[in-house]
Amino acid sequence: MSNPSKKRTMIKASRRQRTRYRIRNRVVGTAERPRLAVRKSLRYIYAQLINDLSGETLAAASSLEPTVKADSNGKTGNKEAAKLVGEKLAERAKEKGLGAVVFDRGGSVYHGRIKELADGARGAGLDF
Repeated sequence: MSNPSKKRTMIKASRRQRTRYRIRNRVVGTAERPRLAVRKSLRYIYAQLINDLSGETLAAASSLEPTVKADSNGKTGNKEAAKLVGEKLAERAKEKGLGAVVFDRGGSVYHGRIKELADGARGAGLDF
């Protein structure tokens, strides 16, 4: 590990992983109140509603979808796209009769794109 940049990256990744495990110990999704799990990369953002008791995904949305890409002018890694993903996920949850969820930020800081996704989902009617 002679490269200080690589070491810093690994420390940051392990810190995020510890945070993620700590969150998952407390947050459990059920059929009535599924877990809204968020995953982000530099280019896209993904969200899904998961029933942890049965291990099934109830609904999902991402910035990879053509409708989200079109609405955000081809930009998929920004806050505008994240908000659209949250709204799209909330619509799909409402279609399945889900109104309340528990939020799992996936070890990321509740800021920027994560916050916009949550605000978009809340604005479209999800309760958490």
